Amino acid sequence: MKVRDIMDDRVYMVDESSSCREALKTMVDKGVWSLLVSREGLPVGVVTERDIIKKVIVKGLSLDGVKVGEIMSSPIITIGPDEPVARAMELMAANDIRRVYVVEEGKVVGRVTQTNAFKKILDLLMLLSDLTWYM
Repeated sequence: MKVRDIMDDRVYMVDESSSCREALKTMVDKGVWSLLVSREGLPVGVVTERDIIKKVIVKGLSLDGVKVGEIMSSPIITIGPDEPVARAMELMAANDIRRVYVVEEGKVVGRVTQTNAFKKILDLLMLLSDLTWYM
């Protein structure tokens, strides 16, 4: 199974000067929990809901006063769409992250999350176990 088979193409970007409140609103509106952070239109980092909770809310900082560029994770960990899903999982484990971004021809075209990968692998295992039952 390849990365392109399980990737989610819902990738959204926010400028590094955007407030954490703006980023959270975008996440909620789009139904995602991470955003690419851009500088001059190019992706330079990632901000997640966990970043905002840990680095802003828990510390009692203002959602309007903290910019996503101040708390983003960088560099962005990427993978090609034709790489095996196992490689994406290795990257997530090795970097202690929950998502990798899929890059094709220099452009971010999707993302793979731990949850996504786990669900697809579980579906495949269930299918295989059903097939062995029929044999």
